Amino acid sequence: MRGLTAERLLVLYNPQVRRAIELAAEIRHWAGPSVPALSVDDPAVRDLVAAHDLVVALGGDGTMLRAGRLTAPYGGQVLGVNFGRLGFLPEVQPTDWQPALERVLAGEGWAEVRMMLRIEQVRSGAVLGTEDSLNEAVVGRGAQARMSRLEARINGDVLTTYVADGLICATPTGSTAYALAAGGPILPPENENILLVPIAPHMSMERSIVLPGSATLEIEAEIDVEHQASLSVDGQRETLLAPGDVVRATRSPFVARFTRLRAPHYFFATLVDRLTNGRGHR
Repeated sequence: MRGLTAERLLVLYNPQVRRAIELAAEIRHWAGPSVPALSVDDPAVRDLVAAHDLVVALGGDGTMLRAGRLTAPYGGQVLGVNFGRLGFLPEVQPTDWQPALERVLAGEGWAEVRMMLRIEQVRSGAVLGTEDSLNEAVVGRGAQARMSRLEARINGDVLTTYVADGLICATPTGSTAYALAAGGPILPPENENILLVPIAPHMSMERSIVLPGSATLEIEAEIDVEHQASLSVDGQRETLLAPGDVVRATRSPFVARFTRLRAPHYFFATLVDRLTNGRGHR
């Protein structure tokens, strides 16, 4: 972050957290009127991230995920101020924002690089849609309270057909989110792996599988017109899958970069505390 000036800051806040909105105004007053401060949901954000080296994200893990996805194509970094419950991703607490920013502007800190996934919806060999995921992609029955039959293929070879509520394809970042709730392992954030976790499997393989980052994972649901499966990427809108659609997951060409001021071994040093004492908003 050497050479960074306050004019290269962009402040994004969770619009559902009043204190985050208030703090955005405080930071803008401190840094100068030229510093933009917007809701992370504002459509104008996409046009601003390319011109800013550091995004200050005010919110919880969900806000950090959005900011990380937005900045990834441009190489910017995200410094998180935690208004969340678990707070796996934000770096500082709201009371510490000013000294933290002063340190970053002085050239302190380091960039934690986090792998992302490229998720494609494929139909008859053609790619219908592409999204880059920082957390996970979930393939399942959506609103239907029925189990799915999901064939998983790794590098073109059939692994197995799961009978389950769904399958989670997660990054190491996503290993502490939905995948963790589904019984998956916790992976260090610097790992470069793809995690496959079944959701409530029935009479099929129950274990999670950790794949190398170079793997190609494909998931095809056995569905019919009455019971459509769906795809959700990072908890965003669901996309309905037609019979024969394949969800393909590979390593994304982009990475997310989070600004850290703590020592590199911080993750495991604070893991148990975050899991047992987390509170607040996403």
